[in-house]
Amino acid sequence: MSGKFFDYLLLMRLHKPIGIWLLLWPTLWGLWFAAGGAPPPKVLLIFVLGTVLMRSAGCVINDLADRNFDPHVARTKDRPIAAGRVTPQEAVRLFVVLCLMAFGLVTQLNLATVLLSLPAVALAASYPYAKRWHSMPQAHLGLAFSWGIPMAFTAMNQPLPWLLCGALMMATVLWAVAYDTFYAMVDREDDLRVGVKSSAILFGRHDLTATRVLQVAVLVLLALAGMHLGVGYAAGLCVAAGLCVYQQWLARARDPAGCFRAFLNNAWLGAAVFAGLAFDLARF
Repeated sequence: MSGKFFDYLLLMRLHKPIGIWLLLWPTLWGLWFAAGGAPPPKVLLIFVLGTVLMRSAGCVINDLADRNFDPHVARTKDRPIAAGRVTPQEAVRLFVVLCLMAFGLVTQLNLATVLLSLPAVALAASYPYAKRWHSMPQAHLGLAFSWGIPMAFTAMNQPLPWLLCGALMMATVLWAVAYDTFYAMVDREDDLRVGVKSSAILFGRHDLTATRVLQVAVLVLLALAGMHLGVGYAAGLCVAAGLCVYQQWLARARDPAGCFRAFLNNAWLGAAVFAGLAFDLARF
């Protein structure tokens, strides 16, 4: 039983928190913008726990969808489902339990936020199959990761500011395409061999140019979203811009290790933006 429980933890990728951070930062951006500073502790706790649960559920459904591909990819062949340590039926049950736990959390908020949570589940469940349908599954991921932003505004009983929400959500989508392209560059040869699609394959030899353009667009959108803020937010964006340059340097040779490090570095980029935002909205 303890071995099976450990495999469940591996399946949820709790030992690799990068996905939690990449989902959490845009959600926290939304919460701080919506609340005009730190949100109530209860709301913050619900969103943080919900982020962990939904990212875990997303990892489970991803491995379930990829169970016939993962055994043929060096990086994924030892995942619990691919290695036969967790059955597809057990994975489905775990996914349902995680979603129900997340839904139980969101029911502590208002009806508008509960209703907005339903598309979030649909996005999380459908993302793993996007790589079979189109060449930009990273945009599907970005939309899923941006969904906490409008939920943050409804949770704070705020009307949706469409321009602000749109800028933050578009920034999150483009950011996800950029960092997940670095991630997809790691697996590009395996993905070509097994027949799945990705932005790295779509961009081809223009992959680094595409990520540069995307990163500039992200910074511009974030600047527009926070144009009413002050020096703290501006400093956070400057740090984020420096990290973008660093990521380009890491991935410059397109070697898998460098591309993966560039992907991981995005946790710090999201943190820099949040730190500047939180500083400017702090009630000293």
